[in-house]
Amino acid sequence: MTAAAAGAARGGVAGRLSDLLWRRPSVLLALLLGPPLLWLGLVYLGSLGALLVQSFFSIDEFSGVIDRTPTLRTWGELLRPANLDIIARTVLMAALVTGASVVVAFPIAYYAARYARGRWKAAFYLGVMLPLWSSYLVKVYAWKLILAKEGIVGWGFESVGLGWLLEAFLSVPGIGGNSLSVSPTGTFLVFVHVWLPFMILPIQAALERVPGSLVEASADLGASPGRTFRHVLWPLALPGVVAGSIFTFSLTLGDYIIPQIIGTSARFIGLAVYQYQGTAGNVPLAAAFAVVPIAVMGLYLWGAKRMGAFDAM
Repeated sequence: MTAAAAGAARGGVAGRLSDLLWRRPSVLLALLLGPPLLWLGLVYLGSLGALLVQSFFSIDEFSGVIDRTPTLRTWGELLRPANLDIIARTVLMAALVTGASVVVAFPIAYYAARYARGRWKAAFYLGVMLPLWSSYLVKVYAWKLILAKEGIVGWGFESVGLGWLLEAFLSVPGIGGNSLSVSPTGTFLVFVHVWLPFMILPIQAALERVPGSLVEASADLGASPGRTFRHVLWPLALPGVVAGSIFTFSLTLGDYIIPQIIGTSARFIGLAVYQYQGTAGNVPLAAAFAVVPIAVMGLYLWGAKRMGAFDAM
């Protein structure tokens, strides 16, 4: 009898709690979202706040010890021409990689959304996702061998008698080098290859939601394919393009492995953070550099919102 009464009491408490949650959905939402938001606030936002605080410290030039007296000296050091050159180089590379990824990804995503069916669609997803299953470092080092002077790219140019063309391209300042594996062009190619799946999938998902009847109606009304693309496909696919560009742009801004393995001695933001924090021990300057991608992405998202890129999301 006592056990039955206890069970009834437990059932009563559970029932009252269920009624409370049914009558007050906001309480249920708070219980569901509270733990992850608390984790996000303490770990992620807390670490970002600590990073920002450290950027207002400085390094004692004689002892190399961090001086925790608040100062803007580190930010002044960040604005030196050499460091501004690192920031400009990284942002330019991220913009070029993002633009090239859009150009390459859009036709692939359009074909998959409009024409791929059944097994072909499964093959599309497998082909896009398969590179993500392999090791990041393996892909980068594979490109190192492919782009080397003795690699398959150089061999291909020599085989068709165009070795002189490759040499002429590599002699161009700013984009060339001793070989493609130690040039800004090689860095660009590897970035595009590694981040391309992150651009294809969002665009494909956006194009899946575009009714085929809209494209057909545009053609029936006399619009050329280019005009249909500008006024029908592109505006409706823009949220997917922006979503993909957030990945490619931000990942390029912060990556330090590809510039370290592929490319010249010119530094990027991620490599500068790695070197200042790990090798030089200048944590305040590394923290200031790490804040730059956050600020750049904030400006990028603000500009995308002003353009209406998130209206259809």
